[in-house]
Amino acid sequence: MTKKVIEASHAIAIGARLCRPAVIPMYPITPQTHVVEQLAEFINNGEMDCAMLDVESEHSAASAVIGIVAAGSRAFTATSSQGLALMYEVLPIISGMRLPAVMAVANRALSAPISIWNDHSDAVSARDQGWIQLWVESSQEALDAVIQGYRISEDKDVFMPLMVCFDGFTLSHLFEPVDVPLQPAVDKFLPKFKPLYKLDVRKPMTFGPIGFPNSFMHFKKQQQEAMLNSISVIKKVNREFKKAFGRAYGDGLLDLYKMQGADYAVIGMGTLCGTARVAIDRLRKKGKRVGLIRVRSLRPFPEKELQSAVKNLKAAAVIDRHISLGQEGPLFTDVRNAIYCNDISINSYIAGLGGRDITVNHFEKVFNDLEKGKQRGEWLF
Repeated sequence: MTKKVIEASHAIAIGARLCRPAVIPMYPITPQTHVVEQLAEFINNGEMDCAMLDVESEHSAASAVIGIVAAGSRAFTATSSQGLALMYEVLPIISGMRLPAVMAVANRALSAPISIWNDHSDAVSARDQGWIQLWVESSQEALDAVIQGYRISEDKDVFMPLMVCFDGFTLSHLFEPVDVPLQPAVDKFLPKFKPLYKLDVRKPMTFGPIGFPNSFMHFKKQQQEAMLNSISVIKKVNREFKKAFGRAYGDGLLDLYKMQGADYAVIGMGTLCGTARVAIDRLRKKGKRVGLIRVRSLRPFPEKELQSAVKNLKAAAVIDRHISLGQEGPLFTDVRNAIYCNDISINSYIAGLGGRDITVNHFEKVFNDLEKGKQRGEWLF
């Protein structure tokens, strides 16, 4: 391995380069653009044997992924915010056709009002489109998640597309030390893509035909089974990645911090968890028994693993960087549904929308609320 101080966007690009995609359909959008620029530089310098397809929109980029993977080649793309929203028509087509691909999403608020800053509204709004979603906390994890992502997505028991979600600006433009794996090690960990089926003039077949009412539900059930299969595959790939490269991220689904002996915990995703760790360290020094449950896999949702993680808690708080307008934080909904049988109270907090800072003081307030037995969450301004 070689150590570099790079931003997460470049770490994502390096991770993609190491996975040897054949074609990269791309359209730039802030704050994802640095991924595109770095990949273009790799190709221009001869560091990647890959074609970059310059398309006219994110919708076209997602559409190109269909053709690339259906033809039997590995594809990579990246987007953000309104770009992901423009892809929405195509996202369920890719998953419904069981085409494994990896896409990096530099999470950014959806307009309006116009915001180029981070929250989770783009990818969380797409959580029901049949894409596995891995949410990362650091530049190192961003690179590693791309490599893990292809192994997971291309597993014969899965064959579903995967998003690597990394916070825009808060992480995408943050420079951190990153261990870059050597190409031979990645080649050993990630075999060449072997599609189960592909477009071939010598063996014609139909991709994406019409699904009549007597068959459509069966296709959806197969997709659901594949997503549930991915739970064990994500765990397995995480373990094997640690064996190969010396790093793992919890069990691959959840990443726990100082949960042993904890009475109270916060549950969240992405870079806000780094701030939570600082608050937890401070409170632990004061004798507070607090911890963190970082959700790494939003889809599939790790229900059983979460139930186990919270079983000894008195109370927990979910920090959502997105609001399902007219209802509540989507992560809170998933967590509450998963642990309704556990005898603990759970509060919902909305924070960090449109790039608003989430501070150590916010987390200290949340833990204070839990300790006092407060039963209602709020918006953290």
